[in-house]
Amino acid sequence: MVSSQDVTGTAGPVPRPRGRPRSFDRETALEKAILAFWEHGYEATSVAGLAEVMGIGVPSLYAAFGDKRSLFGEVVDAYGARYGAFRDRALAEERTARAAVERMLREAAAEFTEPGRPPGCLVLHAATNCTTPEVEASLRDRRRADIAAVEHRVRAGADAGELPPDTDAAALARHAGAMIQGMSQQARDGATKEELEALAELAMRIWPRP
Repeated sequence: MVSSQDVTGTAGPVPRPRGRPRSFDRETALEKAILAFWEHGYEATSVAGLAEVMGIGVPSLYAAFGDKRSLFGEVVDAYGARYGAFRDRALAEERTARAAVERMLREAAAEFTEPGRPPGCLVLHAATNCTTPEVEASLRDRRRADIAAVEHRVRAGADAGELPPDTDAAALARHAGAMIQGMSQQARDGATKEELEALAELAMRIWPRP
């Protein structure tokens, strides 16, 4: 039997060869995947197409991110943190529910039409023609959570006297959600920031006064 001392000349375990170092920057590749899913949606984005735009081989994609569905889950989380956080900031930072929703809509108009990246919202566009049940359910849950967050803020505003006591918080939240969804699609159809801001202004005219 050959000991480690026989091989190395010193006591101790024989060092194992290191694995091959990753030859790409993971965050850069993830950002490219975000843009691909954002532009084409979930179903129309293939693994081969992802590997090409990310600049890596398919085996490397699977090794670093898992399958397409796993990668998409990471993409949606990263998109939310990098591009979709304006809603949470508005709801958390504005003094009144009305100001929070108005800011959310105005910032959506800006975010959905920002030059240099796909128009609209990735989460909303990715759901278009989605036939993968798990992905469809996950995106639906996210949309519902977004509306629930707005409803919670509206209810808090009503409790604080900002709104009439009989305010239908659920309906106001769904109205805001419908506006966001519609603005996303109109941005993809070519609507400008100014046109979407005009929609936001109109949407706020229905807001009840205390």
